Amino acid sequence: MRYPVPFSRWSVLFGAVAWSATRLWAADMGEALTTIRAVGPEGQGNAAAAQAWAQVAGAPADQLPKLLDAMNGANERARNYLVAAAATMADRQLKSGGVLPVAELGDFLLNPAHQGAARRLALELIAKVDISAAEDLMPGLLDDPAPELRREAVKRILDAATARATGESKGVAIALYQQALGFARDGDQVEAITQGLKDLGRNVDLVQRLGFVTRWQVIGPFDNTGGVGFDKVYPPEVAVQLDAEVEGREGKVRWKEFVSQHEFGMVDLNKAYAPLKEVAGYAYTVFHSEVAQRAEIRLGCKNGWKLWANGQFLFGRDEYHRGAEIDQYRLPVDLKAGRNTILVKVTQNEQKEEWTVEWEFQLRVTDPSGRVLRSAAPADKMALR
Repeated sequence: MRYPVPFSRWSVLFGAVAWSATRLWAADMGEALTTIRAVGPEGQGNAAAAQAWAQVAGAPADQLPKLLDAMNGANERARNYLVAAAATMADRQLKSGGVLPVAELGDFLLNPAHQGAARRLALELIAKVDISAAEDLMPGLLDDPAPELRREAVKRILDAATARATGESKGVAIALYQQALGFARDGDQVEAITQGLKDLGRNVDLVQRLGFVTRWQVIGPFDNTGGVGFDKVYPPEVAVQLDAEVEGREGKVRWKEFVSQHEFGMVDLNKAYAPLKEVAGYAYTVFHSEVAQRAEIRLGCKNGWKLWANGQFLFGRDEYHRGAEIDQYRLPVDLKAGRNTILVKVTQNEQKEEWTVEWEFQLRVTDPSGRVLRSAAPADKMALR
């Protein structure tokens, strides 16, 4: 005669089965995620990734943190697979009346060591469960190092300010705009906030707020006929000697001080010299850092340009009149404690249409998240020595 298994023994049995299934899913997920992360350009690995995607998308929702972790360091194609799998997994779980691992998703979101795109996905998954909880998390992301999260948090404040910009809430709108400006890093958001404040009668010192470098030494013009000047090595690229006189396009040229008065910190070489075409010019400044640190030199320019920091070439583009934006180019740099030199070469081509006249750039120094770094030395002539 067989006797029924006591309830406690059934509990142990089912628990063991569930534990074994979880281990199997974890092992299968690891292989599938590795396959997805291996997807490459021109269809490389797409067939295998599609099969792996189906396996990942069918996994239980408690595997979501592992999926998010796989996004760290993944290429864009792999991330697209993983985002779609996460959405499918979460929607299936919620439609069946299940739950998502919100606490684990929150832990992932609040850990800045994870990639920004993965953390933003964690926030979106939390919002699927509780939109108000996602909203409540937003204020803590205003100064987040991940641009994807910080931009969304700033947008919420910007939207709230815009909604209050008419009627009796103008004072609140001004306060919200000013709060948003304190955290905004992206040029389009900064411009929207600035315009909102102007519409409410408040002017903004963007040069001070955004930290544009305005005090330079400039020299030119040098020849760029037929575009030869972009690659030609003129004396400032060999050595910056501020008291030197060198051969320019039409005779001897010397360094001279130029201070930008532009609202967005534009260094306009046409104002330093004259509206010229087929020329090259240089601008030089010194940035004093309080400590050795990783930073970014952020440049906006619609002309051809090259940039050196501490005598090391960082990057350049031989391209003209495609439009300029704040932080259009972001160049990682290791600043030394103390004096750091920055040299910018700006070339102008042969086009003579009115929209090709500009011969200018704007530049600021930030930390990798976009927070403004300011030179520790006084902004006077001696800061350039």
